[in-house]
Amino acid sequence: MLEIQMSQEEVIKAQEQAKELGTIQHSITKGQGNIAGFLAELAVAKHYGATQKNTYNYDLVMPNGVTIDVKAKRTTVKPRPNYECSVAAYNTKQSCDYYSFCRVSSDLNTVWLLGTIKKEEYLTKAEKKTKGDVDPSNNFVFKADCYNLKISDLPPMSKTLEV
Repeated sequence: MLEIQMSQEEVIKAQEQAKELGTIQHSITKGQGNIAGFLAELAVAKHYGATQKNTYNYDLVMPNGVTIDVKAKRTTVKPRPNYECSVAAYNTKQSCDYYSFCRVSSDLNTVWLLGTIKKEEYLTKAEKKTKGDVDPSNNFVFKADCYNLKISDLPPMSKTLEV
């Protein structure tokens, strides 16, 4: 896990991108997570030398053509290895090579890069959860069907990704 401190300029850029995007269809948080999502994209793009594209299928493209969809959650605490990384079931239709998972501090100053994993590997390893299921570890009630994988089950962050 890598901890990245975000600059004020990056926070402003993420706010502008979130405002421009508005509320996207099927957003579990009704658009409230957009700023965190864009901050995570900026941090992952910087780490990999990727370019933001923000298509339906992926968020970033690396110089070698590898595509990454960034998944972000907001947090008030530093993530722990037993915390889970989620992909909503309806998002599994997206055509991307990798998922990159992040947590963004509620004050927007810090992004934790948790890990990046091939989409197929994630879907093989992740546990499917159904809307209404209760996570016994924290009593969270799932708001949508999704797939979950613990942070500790993600590969460590690297600097390169191959197709």
